[in-house]
Amino acid sequence: MNWSIVEGKWNQLKGSIQSKWGKLTDSEIEEIKGDREKMIGKIQERYGKTREAAEKEVNDWLGSI
Repeated sequence: MNWSIVEGKWNQLKGSIQSKWGKLTDSEIEEIKGDREKMIGKIQERYGKTREAAEKEVNDWLGSI
C-alpha cells in the first residue's frame, strides 16, 4: 500500500495504528491525520527511537496492511 492510500483511509487505519503503537494517544493520532512525517516524528518522540528506526517501523507497518 502506498502512503496516499493511507492518507485517504486514515480513519479506518487508526485502530491498526493504536494496536501497533499503543503509546500514541488518540489526540496524537488525530493530529497526525495521515501525515507520514508527523507519524514518524511522534513515534520517535514517544518511543525514543532514531528517525531511521521509526521510519523503518512505519515502512514495515505499511507493508503489512
